[in-house]
Formats: sequence, C-alpha cells, structure tokens
Amino acid sequence: MTDIPLAARTGRRARPSKFLSFAVIGALLAVLLVFFVLPVVWLLLAPSKTAGQITHDNPLSFGSFGRIGTAWQHLFDFQDGVMAHWLLNSAIYSGGSLILTLAVSITAGYALALTKFRGRKTLLTVTLVTMIMPQATLVLPVFLELNRFHLIGTVWSVILPFSFYPFGVYLVYIYFGSSLPRDLLSAARMDGCNEWQLFTRIALPLAKPVVGLVAFFSFVGNWNNFFLPYLVLPDSDQFPVQVGLNQLLTSTPSFNPVAGAGLNITIPELSLAIVVAILPVLVLFLFSQRTLVSGMLAGATKE
Repeated sequence: MTDIPLAARTGRRARPSKFLSFAVIGALLAVLLVFFVLPVVWLLLAPSKTAGQITHDNPLSFGSFGRIGTAWQHLFDFQDGVMAHWLLNSAIYSGGSLILTLAVSITAGYALALTKFRGRKTLLTVTLVTMIMPQATLVLPVFLELNRFHLIGTVWSVILPFSFYPFGVYLVYIYFGSSLPRDLLSAARMDGCNEWQLFTRIALPLAKPVVGLVAFFSFVGNWNNFFLPYLVLPDSDQFPVQVGLNQLLTSTPSFNPVAGAGLNITIPELSLAIVVAILPVLVLFLFSQRTLVSGMLAGATKE
C-alpha cells in the first residue's frame, strides 16, 4: 500500500484528462452553435427588420413586430397571393401521397415479413437496393414514364412518384418480422380469423408506432422535395412551396440583380417565406414526438 504513489491513490492524475474532455466537448458545442444555431436565430429575426437593417445593424438584433407584419403582407401579396397556393399545393401533394404510401408500405412490409412466396428474397433485395439509391438517379426514368402516360403537369405527376417509398416498406418489414408475436397470430388462426382479419384486427393495431414513423418521414420528405416537382410542374400555380421559394429567390434583387424593384420581395420577405415553409413540419414534429420515439424503438427487441 505504501508503494503506491499518493497522486495515484487520490486520483489527481485523472484531472488533466477530465479537463481535456470538457474542453473538447465545449469546443464541439461552440462549433455546433456557430454553424447550426446562429443561422436559425438569424433566420427568425430577419423578418423583423428592413433589408438595410439586416445589412448594417447587429445580425442578431430584433427589429419590430410591425416590420414582421409588413413582410407578411408583401409575401402574401406576391403574384396575387401565390404563396398561399404553394402551401396548399404542398399539403395536397404530401397528404395525397402519404395515403398511398401508407397503403402500399404497410401491406408490402407485412407480406414480406410474414408470408412465403416465390421471389420474396428477390423483391426484398430490390427494395433494399432502391432504398439506398439517390433519388436523383430515378428522376429521369420517372419523368420519361410520366411523360409516356401524359401525366406531366398534373397532380398525379407528383403524388404517384412521392408514393414510392421503399424505406417505409423496409421499416414495416423489420417491425413485423421482429416484434409481432407469432403465438398471437397462431391463436387468432385457431379462433377462425382469416389472413385479412389477422392483418386488420391484430397486426395493424399493434403497428401504430411504426406506422406513425413511416408517416412522419414520408410527409417530411415529400414536403421538402424540390427536384421532381421542379421538373414535372410547368405552371407557377401548381408549384409546391419548396419550388415556390426558388421563384421567390429569383425575384429578390439581392440575389438576382435583374429582378424588378417593385415586387417588394427582399431578404426579410424571403426569410419569412422560409420560416412559413418549415412551420408545418415543425408543428408536426412537436405533436408527434411520442409516436416517433416509440416507432424508433419498435423492433428493437425480438419476441
């Protein structure tokens, strides 16, 4: 006992390493603050100021609530209120495709997990390969297919591709394959339930967490999708809000010198448009946190 140094017995040598750990964590948090938090704070404060105040005043200062009202009026007066049409279009595209996504993903995931048929492994492999492919690689063949069926410029040119969601199929497959009690299904079969009753009365009610998870990720992905609607929708009145933001950007003199000065679209209006565009997703996230957490834990244990 006497041969052990006093510093080793008291643990003083651990203090420098602990201080170094706190320093690394503090530096990492500072980097995250600079690159992620401060831009969000600036975005929320920008609509409260004029374009001149944004340029010359403190970037994180607050202007006035009256200026927010002015920016709101300018934004929704742009092209006779087209911003409201863009928001409505995004809700229609995302909501319509969500219904089809859930109908396809849940049934397909259930079939892949609990039924045996020829080509099942091949279909699952194709689903996985398609899931990891970048979406941009499929835009050209999807565009040609939509053009072949004369769907370009219609609401179906957005809803049908949005409904194709292999990631949702794989999530449901994992859940049903690992968390659905087989004994419960066997008991229901003994009681006379057919396969459709097993799915609708037993499997589907138990799958509410993963259904909520698929619905959230599908809706958010469709709401934020830009590339496909930009290609297949030629009319400004058909744009979702993400494509509309691009048109607002080209109408802002700060980013496009040839834009008309009388459009009243400046940096505050553009910042407010971004906040309005992300607000539905933020509200959806705040009201669905419990479902998201339970859905992420679904399938973590095997029955």
